[in-house]
Amino acid sequence: MSSSTDDSRLELEPAAAGFRGPPQDHRPHMPEPPLVRLTAIEDVVAIVPEFIERALDDFYVTLLQFERDRNSGNRLVYRAENFRLLLEIHATPITRKDMRAIAVEVASLVDAEAKVIEREIEYQRIRGLTAGSDALMLQDPAGNWVSISERRGVR
Repeated sequence: MSSSTDDSRLELEPAAAGFRGPPQDHRPHMPEPPLVRLTAIEDVVAIVPEFIERALDDFYVTLLQFERDRNSGNRLVYRAENFRLLLEIHATPITRKDMRAIAVEVASLVDAEAKVIEREIEYQRIRGLTAGSDALMLQDPAGNWVSISERRGVR
């Protein structure tokens, strides 16, 4: 029986003469997708007021781990694994047609809740009927409702 403090190591045989490492991969690099997903069937569009871009970046990029698309023109674009969140900037007072939440799936609901608590953002924890179906309901800096749930893999 070995202990975790045992310093014995497995010795490897020396490499054969003339051994070269694996060949260089010439295919273009494909970046890993963001760790966050939108629960939607297409890109999600929401309305935001002017002059809160930094607060929205902190919320969506730092807190929820979206990736910001800087080449987006007159709107803010945040990329998730599957779709994009398109935030249209309006100078006039915002009137919303509905109050549907932006549904976001994160890798760990516990980590997301810890970040929300650390930032002192007001939220409500929604307990689901089945185990593991909890969600956090909160508002982004623009006042849009956001529902955060944990992604569950299919086994």
